[in-house]
Amino acid sequence: MGSRKNIGYVSAVSVIAGLLSLGASTAFAGNGKPLTVVELFTSQGCSSCPPANANLIEISKRPDVLALSFGVTYWDRLGWKDIFAAPEYTDRQVTYETPLGRDGPFTPQMVVNGRADVVGNRIGEIDHLIATAPKPDPLSVTITGNSLAIAAGKAPASGADIWLVTYDDKTVNVPVSRGENTGHTLPHKNVVHSLSNLGSWDGKAVSLRISPAKPGLRTAVLIQAPHGGPILAAATN
Repeated sequence: MGSRKNIGYVSAVSVIAGLLSLGASTAFAGNGKPLTVVELFTSQGCSSCPPANANLIEISKRPDVLALSFGVTYWDRLGWKDIFAAPEYTDRQVTYETPLGRDGPFTPQMVVNGRADVVGNRIGEIDHLIATAPKPDPLSVTITGNSLAIAAGKAPASGADIWLVTYDDKTVNVPVSRGENTGHTLPHKNVVHSLSNLGSWDGKAVSLRISPAKPGLRTAVLIQAPHGGPILAAATN
């Protein structure tokens, strides 16, 4: 299933001072390897999405994976409005499609490190892609309190986007009363609640003050080549 829209990335926003949860986090898992970012584009109005949601829940348990669930809006027309969906998440998926060689977005789609994609309900193919997809070069990204620090490193010639993400790492069950999933209660995890562009990184070391996540949510940062390019580094608190 899929639908194309003439839309682009969410607009850049100003960096605002605030307070995140205490402590520090970096771009590396406990084994010292860079985090692998797995993005699921899903909809509560899509009958083939529940198995992909379940797969993301399992993947999120891996210490070397940052799993994020983005609700898209184009299946809301089937009778159920996804309560987590937002136009900017649909925008993000659409922007990926040309670099990934797709004709248009579909659900459930999983994108790994911004470099390759797979149908999200095929766990064997997902595992293979996570194991074999090119990994980003090590780049230190640290969230400490209300500060974000990006170390010096190699950036694309046109710079890299700095994405600030807030998400809920708890499992949330949503009963669906209309549409293709009528009568089902759908579990979700690592649901994205906000996505904003903090500007561009040019390869120089930089420190930024960042806005707080709402209570109960976590923060992640993605450093990514523009226009749906590869993710260069990621961190979560």
